[in-house]
Amino acid sequence: MVRIYGSENGFLVPAEKVGPNTWVALTAPTEEELRFVETRFGILPDFLKYPLDEEERPRIEVEGKQLLIIFHIPDPRHEGDIIRYETLPLGIIITEEVVVTVCLKENLLFEEVIAQSGRFLKVDLGHPVSFLFLVFYCVANLYLRYLRLIDRLIEDYERELHRSFRNRELLKILSLEKSLVYFNTALRGNDVVLTRIQSGRYLRLSDEDLEILEDIQIENRQAIEMAKIYSDILSGTMDAYASIIGNNLNIVMKFLTALAIVLALPTMISSIYGMNIRLPLQENPHAFWIIMGISFAVSILLTAYFIKKRLF
Repeated sequence: MVRIYGSENGFLVPAEKVGPNTWVALTAPTEEELRFVETRFGILPDFLKYPLDEEERPRIEVEGKQLLIIFHIPDPRHEGDIIRYETLPLGIIITEEVVVTVCLKENLLFEEVIAQSGRFLKVDLGHPVSFLFLVFYCVANLYLRYLRLIDRLIEDYERELHRSFRNRELLKILSLEKSLVYFNTALRGNDVVLTRIQSGRYLRLSDEDLEILEDIQIENRQAIEMAKIYSDILSGTMDAYASIIGNNLNIVMKFLTALAIVLALPTMISSIYGMNIRLPLQENPHAFWIIMGISFAVSILLTAYFIKKRLF
């Protein structure tokens, strides 16, 4: 899909045709769309293809008068009632004529960028740094939003685990733990990109631009700290519940072992008196009740002993 936007009075608005100072947004592009953008603006084919590789890491690359910035953005995925968050590469290509973004799939980020234009920052596509900073801000803001949602999900899953130690709840927590690993890795890579841009080697930045960039770095680093904290909390939670499950298993095994011992003695006595040989009390008319009484007495004594030792 190809969408075209221009800038008016600091806001991003849809444009009817591609022209100078426009934003061309490529989302899950086809080969025809990639060839059109490549031919129309003379963009390097590799710059268009790099962001379509899901394993591409955040980085900056310059070739001639074209600048490629790859940033990782959050990507929520749902599998039934399990929510998992991964990340996708977003390519931002800056040329003298246009700004092109390339992404593998539709993402909430694009709506966020359009909604925040003119609010957080007035965008002038003739000065692409303003658009670039708006995207960076929206990415950091989106990470923070999903991290707060993950925090609420952690609390919900913990309440479910208090009621039941089912595998489903443990899988949900494991899914969030993996999500935080993806977030932490992506955010650190994004932070490296922001630091390289701050150096001024790739873009000319005014003092005002540097102040805005510092604000974005603060947001991004806050997201890094939140991801680390939640990851540590989840790791501790998983370890605690693993210990609780192991302890519960030990309690059950101790109970079953003690119960087996209590039942084994009466079984042994009855099996002995079932043998076809001469046995004590075999001539006594009350032998059955005497033997049963001895068996029950032994069982009661063993049960009292195990209760004293807290095995029951």
